[in-house]
Amino acid sequence: MHPEVFLLIGISCSLGFTPGPNNAVASYSGFNFGIKKTIPLIMGVWLGYTVLVILINFVLISTFIKYPLIQEVIRILGTLFLIYLAYKISFSETSKEGKKINPVKFIDTFTFQFLNPKGVMAAITLISKFVLENDYLNSSLTVIVVCSLTALTSITAWAFLGKFLRNFATNNNFIKRFNYAMSLLLIVCIIGFYI
Repeated sequence: MHPEVFLLIGISCSLGFTPGPNNAVASYSGFNFGIKKTIPLIMGVWLGYTVLVILINFVLISTFIKYPLIQEVIRILGTLFLIYLAYKISFSETSKEGKKINPVKFIDTFTFQFLNPKGVMAAITLISKFVLENDYLNSSLTVIVVCSLTALTSITAWAFLGKFLRNFATNNNFIKRFNYAMSLLLIVCIIGFYI
């Protein structure tokens, strides 16, 4: 295996496993709804990010380089979506039967990948660094596979972290505080996009 692949895996994992919007929402969902009900969210992030990387690699990279304003628009739209999501997480309601309704669906997380500033910048960075002109197809496929596997494993790990933390939830106040903490983490991510 080429040494560049190890560097690609290392950078991809450091970007994928660090706190970010997807990971905060996955922990929230795992904590509140369990792993089974979080699978649509996991699949949305995984498939959405994979499609994003494919599109950027084969279609959009030159557009982003030529028109950097597009990245700013993505950042603003992503910020608005995250504020909305933080609100939904903080004030999620329970249904009449007393079961909490997950405000985050497959389509939400799939679509968000195209507005997620962290994800878009990660994809652009990895493609710019590791896709080689003299070996375009092979290096492109390597980057896509590594990014896809990293997205799947990191989002799943964060969902399991939320599920694990549920073991310490002893009352409704703890659950509300956890949800507020996940909302705050989303707000911190937003601030990080502008620093």
